[in-house]
Amino acid sequence: MEKDQIDFLKNLINTPSPSGFEEKVQQVFLERIRDRVDQCYKDVHGNAFGVVNPEGKVKVMLAGHCDEIGMMVEYINDQGYIYFSTVGGIDAHILPGKRVLVHTSKGAIPGVIGKKPIHLLEEKDRQKVAKIEEQWVDIGAQSKEEALKQVTVGDPITFDAGFEPLLGGRVAGKGFDDKVGTFIVGEVLRCLEKDKLHCAVYGVSTVQEELGLRGAKTSAFGIAPDIGIAIDVTFASDCPDIDKRKVGEIALGKGPVISRGPNINPRLWQRMVNIAKEGGIPYQVQAESRATGTDANVIQITREGVVTGLIGIPNRYMHTPGEIVDLEDLEHAIKLLVRFLQSLEGNEEWIP
Repeated sequence: MEKDQIDFLKNLINTPSPSGFEEKVQQVFLERIRDRVDQCYKDVHGNAFGVVNPEGKVKVMLAGHCDEIGMMVEYINDQGYIYFSTVGGIDAHILPGKRVLVHTSKGAIPGVIGKKPIHLLEEKDRQKVAKIEEQWVDIGAQSKEEALKQVTVGDPITFDAGFEPLLGGRVAGKGFDDKVGTFIVGEVLRCLEKDKLHCAVYGVSTVQEELGLRGAKTSAFGIAPDIGIAIDVTFASDCPDIDKRKVGEIALGKGPVISRGPNINPRLWQRMVNIAKEGGIPYQVQAESRATGTDANVIQITREGVVTGLIGIPNRYMHTPGEIVDLEDLEHAIKLLVRFLQSLEGNEEWIP
């Protein structure tokens, strides 16, 4: 992967964007694509769009959500400790001791998530997970008044965990769910050559997926695409204690996942598989036996219905500050999508 691409991905990961607070990361996305698209804009929901060849015969929507899980300041007690609610699905197991950033109007304030030490717990409580309301953020304030000089109720909170290269082309960090999707959308837009396209491509960095696929719902309604492809992460099963009988056999570094099931148009799935085979692009297949928990869910049932696909990037330790992906999977996903878009003539038959 080229240095400018890694810098783009790193910038996405290091820019805080809990659901509902995506403004800064959308600036990163738009700045990356601005000189390579025919149009770029945002809507009132906060979705960011890049359009290539808007006069194309058919409209294709690519969607990757830019929001990440996080927390929000809920209450500050008299001693200056900050109690919080969660934004998206956070595992309470992993929170104690984590370093966090409270994003305020004055900038990011560092803090630590605290709870009662194990030494002081009753034996019966040591086997329990501390509830969210039994944990707090300690920013070092000595009183409510001191804390309120820095922090306001409703301020977002994110994990203080950035982009970290690992061995073998793998990287760790927070928010790969689903900033890898935003990254891939942006890089596909940058790779497209207008004179090779018969389709109009609408690349969307969607918002508020973690709260119920909200940005994809509004942006798909506005675009009214003929074809919609969501790019998200999916569970890697190549680490201990993941039951392949439940999630399939999905590994880092073996290519993007082409999902198959009722949320996916079968003709589109087969075309993606054929393009991967013809182009020598490694890929994996995952069975999705019901509506997926991705932007593909709402794209498919927009207006009178949309020809829908889902490309997944294998991800370990999802919804933690230490998610891991393989950069080669991202590169192969970009190649697959570019080849797919270039293959469209505008007269394809998608009815099953």
